[in-house]
Amino acid sequence: MRVNIDGLLVYFPYDYIYPEQYSYMLELKRILDAKGHGVLEMPSGTGKTISLLSLIVAYQTTYPAEVTKLIYCSRTVPEIEKVVEELRKLLEYHERQTGKKEQFLALALSSRKNLCIHPEVSGLRFGKEVDGKCHSLTASHVRMQHSSNPSVPICNFYEEFDVHGRLEPLSSGVYNLDDLKVYGRQKGWCPYFLARYSILHANIIVYSYHYLLDPKIADMVSKELSRRSVVVFDEAHNIDNVCIDSMSVNISRRTLDNCQTNIDTLQNTIQHLKETDAAKLKDEYRQLVQGLKEAHIARETDVYLSNPVLPDEILQESVPGSIRTAEHFVGFMKRFLEYLKSRLRVQHVVAENPPSFLKDIFDKVCIERKPLRFCAERLRSLLRTLEIADLTDFSPITLVSNFATLVSTYTKGFTIIMEPFDDRTPTVVNPVLHFSCLDPSIAIKPVFERFQSVIITSGTLSPLDMYPKILDFRPVILATFTMTLARTCLCPMIVGRGNDQVTISSKFETREDIAVIRNYGNLLLEMSAIVPDGIVSFFTSYHYMENIVASWYEQGILENIQRNKLIFIETQDAAETSVALDKYQEACENGRGAILLSVARGKVSEGIDFVHHYGRAVIMFGVPYVYTQSRILKARLEYTRDQFQIRENDFLTFDAMRHAAQCVGRVIRGKTDYGLMIFADKRYARADKRGKLPRWIQEHITDSNLNLTVDEAVQIAKHFLRQMAQPFRKEDQLGLSLLSLEQLESEEIMSRIQEISHQV
Repeated sequence: MRVNIDGLLVYFPYDYIYPEQYSYMLELKRILDAKGHGVLEMPSGTGKTISLLSLIVAYQTTYPAEVTKLIYCSRTVPEIEKVVEELRKLLEYHERQTGKKEQFLALALSSRKNLCIHPEVSGLRFGKEVDGKCHSLTASHVRMQHSSNPSVPICNFYEEFDVHGRLEPLSSGVYNLDDLKVYGRQKGWCPYFLARYSILHANIIVYSYHYLLDPKIADMVSKELSRRSVVVFDEAHNIDNVCIDSMSVNISRRTLDNCQTNIDTLQNTIQHLKETDAAKLKDEYRQLVQGLKEAHIARETDVYLSNPVLPDEILQESVPGSIRTAEHFVGFMKRFLEYLKSRLRVQHVVAENPPSFLKDIFDKVCIERKPLRFCAERLRSLLRTLEIADLTDFSPITLVSNFATLVSTYTKGFTIIMEPFDDRTPTVVNPVLHFSCLDPSIAIKPVFERFQSVIITSGTLSPLDMYPKILDFRPVILATFTMTLARTCLCPMIVGRGNDQVTISSKFETREDIAVIRNYGNLLLEMSAIVPDGIVSFFTSYHYMENIVASWYEQGILENIQRNKLIFIETQDAAETSVALDKYQEACENGRGAILLSVARGKVSEGIDFVHHYGRAVIMFGVPYVYTQSRILKARLEYTRDQFQIRENDFLTFDAMRHAAQCVGRVIRGKTDYGLMIFADKRYARADKRGKLPRWIQEHITDSNLNLTVDEAVQIAKHFLRQMAQPFRKEDQLGLSLLSLEQLESEEIMSRIQEISHQV
């Protein structure tokens, strides 16, 4: 259908549209018109992706000078693939409607591991190995050696791309990762470098968050993208944690030992080079004196150690004299390493801020701040001069030099915590230095400054006003949307007591209480008897899940549950979990269904959708608070309180509720879907907890569903499931939750649409 959104003609590739999609596009257009940033919370399963793509593509084609590029960031490869497929459908529809082929190029970009077609390299298991091997075949010095000695192996796919690929740009169309690989095999070009080269003139790029938020990668990949781009962060409820991780470094005892080996290797290589080709080292010294920014003269295949700090913080001057010669730099790193080793011999926990760390290092080993700031840059230059082919082995020294650069660049928003052991295993000596970022706004600030519109969107962003505070930006629009339903297909309820009237909660005090564990078991047992097909249950942590399942086993509850359904468990091993998921889905297809026991914040809670019969009920056992004894978390809470005036308790509750909402939101993946959302903890009934759930879930929690016993919950569930089992046709939805073009143009519907969006 062709929809008019506030004067903009939008091609929407379906015959019907949800009212909330129309409302969402309206708000989106306002954000683009204002050339500002926005935060939009749209219920899961209501076609958020296609609404975003339809509107922004229409905006790009109507105002090509205003918006030149859409940068769509998603979290996982399956999500990226899903977006590309939606886009393909949209552009095919566009072509059919207008009768002409748009000159539109859209492509997905991922790591070398997902794009490499070299027969030897692509078979390697880990991403780091693929990167290292690729570098050893494509580095400029390797290619130079090959020209004089053809027996030196190089990558023919890269060579072909280098000769022909740049002259013949990728033809317009939509390319997912497999399309790029097929195209690469046909032409004999490297798909990874082809994609990296093509994003400069593509209209739409779909890639992972890290390509924009992690300065080490963003500097290489996203540096040239134009200001008139629109950036969309989809599924962005965890964006603050992604920002923090991209700027944090953890150094263990083992890292330092491996770093020592790296330094010895570097010393030997320098010695060897001095004897065989001293001119190279002199050349490098001369370049460093001139202070050439290496980024300009380096080749795309070489610079793979990028600067860990943000572009504005890189000093535009030459490397200091004390670390200019190769031997001096290695000696400097040795001193720094010895200092770190001595600091890791701690007997108790030490926490300090970067300035006091720098003062201590200056007092003890006379290392100044300025040479530390150039460590990452200087190491990059040295590894290139020494023509080290496989950089995988040098990740420990790279990590240490990144730490040196970060600690000397940022004085505020970071903390250094040295722990002699891990909290969970206090008897095992395992010292770690955490250089932890406390302020998520540091990593995302350049994105807000550089691009004209940044849109943060997800199904679970409540309370919305928290994001502008912690990411430190001013959105033009903050909006949350309700879900228009022809039948109430979600049934959230809060179970606060067992049948024996004992309060159930995952609170620390009652966690080990046998009555609470028994009541949790009874809840799952009763539900397994009445819910058809799949039930997904979430626990607050792996440790808690293990304890409860062990206790259920002893009490014989597990055996009773297994009479009703098969049980599968998510573990910390990704391969095991994916096998469990496959078997769970197989069991839902056949027989009486299955139960999946998983963990909030785990793999299942974040990216897996339980469509239709794969998830008819979700049970959230307890409130998924983060592990509050962690020192890094305590430091972050303190910083958040002082910097953004957010109380610790508010932040912890916000964090727990967004994860709880994320877990229960897995069950509704569309308006024809239905499911039970069971919050099994008395604390959810409190207004401060409940009020932080997304509006589209809150609206369906009635007062009568607030503090139920297990039996009451079973009765409500039976009634709900019986209603949902009645035939439900498309005609029942028309005019209510599904609109045709004629209905969309009526005044009554338009006034209803105005009520869907709720501005904060």
